Amino acid sequence: MRFESYESESFYDEMFGPDGVPRKSAELLVRKISALGDGELQRRQQSAERALLNMGITFNVYGHEAGTEKVWPFDVLPRIIEHSEWQYIERGLKQRIRALNLFIDDLYHDRKIVKDKIVPHDLIDSGKCYLPPCQGFDPPGGVWCHITGTDLVRDSDGQFYVLEDNLRCPSGVSYVIENREVMKRTLPQVFEGLGVVPIEDYPERLLETLQHCSPRGVDDPTVVVLTPGAYNSAYFEHSFLAQQMGVELVEGRDLVVTDGYVYMRTTHGLKRVDVIYRRIDDDFLDPLAFRKDSTLGVPGLAEVYRNGKVALANAPGTGIADDKAVYAYVPQMIKYYLGEDMILPNVPTFLCSDEKQCQHVLANLDTLVVKPTNESGGYGIMLGPKSTPEERAACGEKIRENPRNYVAQPMLGLSRVPSLIGDHFEGRHVDLRPYILYGKDIFVLPGGLTRVALKKGSMVVNSSQGGGSKDTWVLGADLVSTNGHAAAVEGQTQSADGMTQTLNGMTQTMASAGKTES
Repeated sequence: MRFESYESESFYDEMFGPDGVPRKSAELLVRKISALGDGELQRRQQSAERALLNMGITFNVYGHEAGTEKVWPFDVLPRIIEHSEWQYIERGLKQRIRALNLFIDDLYHDRKIVKDKIVPHDLIDSGKCYLPPCQGFDPPGGVWCHITGTDLVRDSDGQFYVLEDNLRCPSGVSYVIENREVMKRTLPQVFEGLGVVPIEDYPERLLETLQHCSPRGVDDPTVVVLTPGAYNSAYFEHSFLAQQMGVELVEGRDLVVTDGYVYMRTTHGLKRVDVIYRRIDDDFLDPLAFRKDSTLGVPGLAEVYRNGKVALANAPGTGIADDKAVYAYVPQMIKYYLGEDMILPNVPTFLCSDEKQCQHVLANLDTLVVKPTNESGGYGIMLGPKSTPEERAACGEKIRENPRNYVAQPMLGLSRVPSLIGDHFEGRHVDLRPYILYGKDIFVLPGGLTRVALKKGSMVVNSSQGGGSKDTWVLGADLVSTNGHAAAVEGQTQSADGMTQTLNGMTQTMASAGKTES
């Protein structure tokens, strides 16, 4: 199967350069794919889909007419990231998660960043995910967010940008591991000579991270995964991670608080629990402390947690840092806490809570992407350039009613990767969600989840909105040399006041400590 008819058009293509020649990192893969016989790749794609079905790799979509449980959509052609580029991404992610954890800890203690007017106090106090009961709390090891999934996109200038941080219950890592397993079964010969960095030790790394935050000084603390249940959209992942780590998957009814500790009900009686990897939102964790109507949580859990008798990962209250309005201030956080300039830039973001920026958004709805500040899964997003006048009018009305709940960003030209469509290749837009673990050290899983918008022309990659995925291959150190990516940040310059970045004709200055964003 050949790529001669493939067209990258005007978008940045992850596999081919503008001249149609394979990028250095993709040369060998292109040769191997091109050497396959007629119809062979389609047969491998069908084989991969059967494997996904037989392995029970599914996800749930609420309210979908075809039923709640669907087989995970997967494209057999991988996305490749060369070693030097991955090192750059890894440095940027580690920098970011260090700053975000310092930010959360500061917010729930001295609030210095607010007192110094780097981040507006009303933005924090009005945040839906800010939890005043966490004030003064010290999580084990001083880490608030142990597991993060940060969404990256590459724009037409070839630069990676951080689209958003997911610090509450980031999902999808199970599909990263299963995608690799399916690829090994489906195209084993393609791996040869490419030196793809392995990812299979993620569950072991995750378990080490969770054990590290145990408040009890024992060699083998009891860790559990707390799930809302089988009807949750990420239930496959909850059960997968528990099974891979060799720990129990529990629901709220399986846990009980007694004598100041959390116990798990077992066939041999109660067993004390040290660490809970919770996949339940803050509000549902404990009906005595938060939502009284919650049947998913554990009565009394919050008090045990406050007393330091059990650890929760991620810690309650971390959600304030993935509020999409707070996200706009991450460059300032990095400067304030670390004294460094950001490595991975943000996408320029307009806050509708700011009157001047809100007026700009309302006047330019046809060119901007408008997002609710605390939604996920692609819900509630308005893509200005692809919207109708009626949709823009409705969006404008929602912004006027509750400006704090919306931000806007320019429409990016997401990079594309060739995907198998019938009997030929077509470019499809992708993003990338790497996973970061923060325990004794910071670990970044090489690669992450490449989500792909399978509908032609679509920029929406969420699986709940018709997206699929690809295996992500980070190449080893001795295969390819950098193409100068880290230095090739078009339109980005360093100034005495901080960093100025230009994107799609829009300019944003990331101010140094002591100055607010302009």
